[in-house]
Amino acid sequence: MKIRSITAGIQVDVPPQDQRLRRVADFLQAARRACEAASIEVQMVRVATQPISESVPSGSAEEALDLALRLEESCERLGIEYCSLGPVLADGPNASLGLLEAIPDIIERTTRIFISVLVASRERGINIQAIRDTAKAIKRTSYVSEDGFGNLRLAALANCQPHSPFFPAAYHAGQQDTFSVALESADLAVTAFSQAHTLEAAREGLRAGVEEAAGRVETILIEVGERHGFTFMGTDLSLAPFPADDRSIANAVERLGVSHYGASGTLFVSALIGDVLRTAKVKKCGFSGLMYPLLEDSIMAQRSIDKIYTLDSLLLYSAVCGTGLDTIPLPGEISTGQLAGILLDMASLATVLDKPLTARLLPIPDKKAGELTDFDFAYFSNARILDVTGSGIGGVLDRGSHIRFSPLHP
Repeated sequence: MKIRSITAGIQVDVPPQDQRLRRVADFLQAARRACEAASIEVQMVRVATQPISESVPSGSAEEALDLALRLEESCERLGIEYCSLGPVLADGPNASLGLLEAIPDIIERTTRIFISVLVASRERGINIQAIRDTAKAIKRTSYVSEDGFGNLRLAALANCQPHSPFFPAAYHAGQQDTFSVALESADLAVTAFSQAHTLEAAREGLRAGVEEAAGRVETILIEVGERHGFTFMGTDLSLAPFPADDRSIANAVERLGVSHYGASGTLFVSALIGDVLRTAKVKKCGFSGLMYPLLEDSIMAQRSIDKIYTLDSLLLYSAVCGTGLDTIPLPGEISTGQLAGILLDMASLATVLDKPLTARLLPIPDKKAGELTDFDFAYFSNARILDVTGSGIGGVLDRGSHIRFSPLHP
């Protein structure tokens, strides 16, 4: 187990004030030192702000880009690895969507800035126009770098609440400075399932491992937060993987007896893991569910090459997992209608099931379905580019701008 990120949440001033950001950096570095003194590796320290719709209420794309550039410069100078600008709040029927125009430029002109679009929520429903425009932003962003890598810093959100530590979903709410923790802990499931001879032993072994790891981190960081004036919001227990087999959540699925990740039984094991994480007795935040980021998991990447599962399989697992569709390589020729169809399906699951889901989709320019990605990035395994069923949902998009579903369990 490692800490993927300690994420501070602040209400950033516009324009950003150096003194305030320095205070955040001082806290994050103190938190990192405290964890490393206890032999817990911290991979990143990050900051998340209030939604960009609140930071830039005018909806001006030019003002949004200026804010992003200023925060980029401050984070680089202060040793903060990444900053999330928070989402464009686009779930309401009358939401202003002008800020979506700024997204490709923000991604192209920065390296540390993440951004998202909240396209749906249980309370307000699904903004179909926002889904259409977000699909266009994803398509445009795919061209700002040669390999489509820019979309790593962009996601569509549905039903996501503030104070998640995982990017791009992270954003802040309220005046109080806060922090939360994201773990990289798929190895806990690999270990627990490798040692277990029964399903109940697997459940209890994973539960014990998760509670011990999160409790240890919590004990260390609450004290640091209190000294610096930051309130602890919780640990996101999502079992984030790393592209090595011993840290692969898909490997854990196979260790419990599924022949190959993506074969029948994968949904069952996913539900079992999700149940453990939901019922673990620690202070939780964010998704705290199962995470299946295709490009970040070596076994998932290999099983995509083996053609064991499809994009529709991953949508199915989203019904019981935590984060939805994450780091999904797609053909560069994918249409905005096809992208919108994927986003609409994800948003429908999130609102009907009343759970947070995201879609981080990476169309790869000049690559076709079935070809392999060729990223050179420490957190990625290269994988097969997934095919997309059908030609999109242009007809659906033309028939309405907003819809609200009743949740399955009111």
